[in-house]
Amino acid sequence: MENKLVVTQVSSCIGRPEKQRAIIRGLGLGKMHRSVCLKDTPEIRGMVNKVSHLVTVTEVKREI
Repeated sequence: MENKLVVTQVSSCIGRPEKQRAIIRGLGLGKMHRSVCLKDTPEIRGMVNKVSHLVTVTEVKREI
């Protein structure tokens, strides 16, 4: 079973510190209401936790 996360940006990066903007770009986001599907890894979880006020996360379980 492979777990994935659907990360959606719900708030703008305008006025946010450069580190938070870099994390948003690293997640593959950049504009509001865009979503990406990413593997559920500790690295991605850490990035999401740093910008949790800017994104929403949905867990998706997939069976291979």
